[in-house]
Amino acid sequence: MACRLNISLFLWLLLVICEAGRQMSKLSNKKLCADSECSHPILIARATQDYYPADCRFIHIRQGQLVYVYSMLKDGGNLFWAGSGQGSYYGEQEARIGHFPSSVVEELQPLMPANTEVKTTVGEKTHAQFSKSPHVHTKDL
Repeated sequence: MACRLNISLFLWLLLVICEAGRQMSKLSNKKLCADSECSHPILIARATQDYYPADCRFIHIRQGQLVYVYSMLKDGGNLFWAGSGQGSYYGEQEARIGHFPSSVVEELQPLMPANTEVKTTVGEKTHAQFSKSPHVHTKDL
């Protein structure tokens, strides 16, 4: 019986280790931004509902929270935008930039036109940045 327990524990740990190193799929090859660095916000939106992210590329958004949108994914990823939520449950903290579904926000105020198409990048650099720091430059999203 102890042998079965040890084998089960070993297999469970192996599964956890394998999942932790899994490469995340790319959401889109292109995005629309206000400039080539995606450094200026396109619009201000307000969250219409809470959103709890599925992985580290996404940000948590609370209903009623203001969100500054920096890019809108194109092609297959056009349901996702990238931005930063202002304020947090724990008080004012440095904003974290990440993706969220466009369906959980309503546009409040356009700031700049999103007519610059930028290629998205993903790979070791992006994965390492997300693993080490919650603060990521929007060009790497």
